[in-house]
Amino acid sequence: MSVRAGKIKALAGLEHSNKTNTELQGLFKKVLNNGMHGIGFGPYEEGQEPGTQISEEQIRRRMEIIKPYTKWIRSFSCTDGNEMIPVIAKEYGIKTMVGAWLGSDDEINKREIAGLIKLAKEGYVDIAAVGNEVMYRGDLTEDELLAFMYEVKAAIPDIPMGYVDAYYEFADKPRITEACDVILANCYPYWEGCSLEYSLLYMKDMYNQALKAGNGKKVIITETGWPSQGEIFHGAEPGFENAIKYFINSQVWSEEDDIEMFYFSSFDESWKIGGEGVVGAYWGLWDKDEKLKF
Repeated sequence: MSVRAGKIKALAGLEHSNKTNTELQGLFKKVLNNGMHGIGFGPYEEGQEPGTQISEEQIRRRMEIIKPYTKWIRSFSCTDGNEMIPVIAKEYGIKTMVGAWLGSDDEINKREIAGLIKLAKEGYVDIAAVGNEVMYRGDLTEDELLAFMYEVKAAIPDIPMGYVDAYYEFADKPRITEACDVILANCYPYWEGCSLEYSLLYMKDMYNQALKAGNGKKVIITETGWPSQGEIFHGAEPGFENAIKYFINSQVWSEEDDIEMFYFSSFDESWKIGGEGVVGAYWGLWDKDEKLKF
């Protein structure tokens, strides 16, 4: 454990604490300033959603906000302006996990894959993520996804390639796991109804399940987080305090055990209400107006 992680760990036994909001915010700021491994980059402003053409100006403005706090960013698409995200990140010295968003539209899928390969060949991709929760949503068959994965691997053999999905999919889909150079696992205790009190233990178990399925391959946690507002989901309760505590606990573990983790997310994005309910709009460390929430 680093000295920094040790100092913050000493402050961060939070689940049963009686700390005030002000004290929690102070701890949050210490951990944030200590720096994250990575964060999911949310580019969409209020009124925008996937499919909206995003501008270089808004990407650059948001990159300026997060750059002091993270070594890596993760992007989710290679079309509609998203292809500028890794280019701008590299200007700021930030490493990139670049995603091709795959769904049920074959033409869009082909554009996404072509965009990912192009960016990688131009030197803007450190890890290539081919698809995100495609198996979970059922948008493609396993064979269709594997064809895209092997196409990318053949085109850019020197760049680590993986597929992003819920941690348990890698045990359930061994052919996909075999195709990955690196296991890219989403781990959300919240979405499995876990109370905050047990959430870190649960996330560690999720990580270890992915590690076992990977059979020696590196596992990166590509998403984890806790919403600051919204509905209670079984035993999982959103809220200001719980979001702060989850962030602190996850970041201390990430540094202490050298876990490569991308926190979700950078900015609140209202469009996510459509898929997740009210809670979908409140996963960011910064709000929709780009102000630090905590």
